Amino acid sequence: MKVPMLDLTEQYQNLKAEIIPALDDVMSKAHFILGDNVKKLEKDIAEYSHSKYGIGVANGSDAINIALLGIGLEPGDEVIVPSFTFFATAGAVSRSGGVPVFVDINPRTFNMDPAAIEKAITPKTKAIIPVHLYGQMADMTAIKEIAEKHHLAVIEDAAQAIGATHRGKKVGELGTIATYSFFPTKNLGAYGDAGMVITNDDEFAERMRVLRVHGSKPKYYHHILGYNSRLDEMQAAILNVKFPHLNDWAELRREKAHTYNQFIQEMVGDVVVTPYEEDFNYHVFHQYTIRVPKRDELQAFLKEQGVETMIYYPKPLHLQPVFAELGYKEGDLPETEKAAAEAISLPMFPELKTEQQQYVVEKIREFYQKN
Repeated sequence: MKVPMLDLTEQYQNLKAEIIPALDDVMSKAHFILGDNVKKLEKDIAEYSHSKYGIGVANGSDAINIALLGIGLEPGDEVIVPSFTFFATAGAVSRSGGVPVFVDINPRTFNMDPAAIEKAITPKTKAIIPVHLYGQMADMTAIKEIAEKHHLAVIEDAAQAIGATHRGKKVGELGTIATYSFFPTKNLGAYGDAGMVITNDDEFAERMRVLRVHGSKPKYYHHILGYNSRLDEMQAAILNVKFPHLNDWAELRREKAHTYNQFIQEMVGDVVVTPYEEDFNYHVFHQYTIRVPKRDELQAFLKEQGVETMIYYPKPLHLQPVFAELGYKEGDLPETEKAAAEAISLPMFPELKTEQQQYVVEKIREFYQKN
């Protein structure tokens, strides 16, 4: 059996009758930049996130950059980030002139450890960027308390977590700004790059709107150095078709996660550590990520059996060559480094079939019976 990591073809066939007319409408009106589709998506995503403002940008990485400049990040300012995440989180800090300060994770959730944040704060600290990894929000209650105590901004990197909640609060409600990615593989994915920043702050919202259009207001008058980073009208039209299905897809992902949990408990047992969901969180399972011994050998075996998997992320950011000048060394963030050696993500998408999941877990059992 072939089991892909992600298969978007069935989703497209289900939505094709809506997507094609939506794209034709954009082309017929010939308004391709910051048109009605972008405005509708900005309004809908902001409301969905219980926030006042949504500002569409070109991609999720730009969203973090623009958020950092939106809060007034200056050269040399420190920003506390997890090391166990995609490069864009820390890369945006460096590109914006700041200094990423890496902290360790909670080994159960893979998210930033609030206790580690407090220890990392210095007089140069400007902001904290918690990443809601794999679809589960970080401990925003604790993070917000720390931020308020030290007068720090909180930028939620919610690239993987649209629709997730923490103690009943949505992404975007508890931070200063939240950032989304609509990369095609995300729970709400475009057919190319797309992103958004979300905020309740009037001043930050206006500044970020200016930043996305070369820092100009009015047009051709530039008071700050900005970006060319606008959400494409075609991508917004696609996302407007998909958005009404987002909650249903999240529930399907949760069902798939529950099915995996059952199969693993029945067939593999304690050899595999299944995802941990905090009682006060609503996990949207962008990824279904387990922890296993002999991870790389397992991945190679599953590939031979037709099962695609992904490792998010094999080398922590604090050990990446591009950040060598920051002086981190192996052993500095032990939980992060352990997770990087053990974590593997199994196929996960709303259309995944139960027999496919059963096959995946049977092959995992087969591997550990041999090893």
